Amino acid sequence: MNITIGIARFLLGLIFLTFGLNGFLHFLPASLPSGTAGQFVGALFVSHYLVVVFLLQLVAGVLLLINRYVPLALTLLAPIIVNIVLFHLLMALNGLPLALVVTVLWIVVFLNARSAFAGLWQPHIAA
Repeated sequence: MNITIGIARFLLGLIFLTFGLNGFLHFLPASLPSGTAGQFVGALFVSHYLVVVFLLQLVAGVLLLINRYVPLALTLLAPIIVNIVLFHLLMALNGLPLALVVTVLWIVVFLNARSAFAGLWQPHIAA
């Protein structure tokens, strides 16, 4: 099981390192999607919102690859993955399979690190 978790962590880190770097270096060819998806991505690009997203992907990917601060990396990636899945589910179905693979990888790594998130399930804080 530890091998599976290590592979999932490595693949998740590699995917987000690659796409985070691609946001700055543009080494993977991509064209603007058509329709609503294109308008949405165009607005994100023009507003420089994607710079922050790519930076967060890059940081989280490196943290996962070096196996340091994994709960932090998972926390940074969770909202990004939710947005990626929703984008592909609602606007560009062609990328949905990779988004679902990334989601499964995140869940596998999260289940291994779930003890770090135990405090989130406390109904009250100590006064």
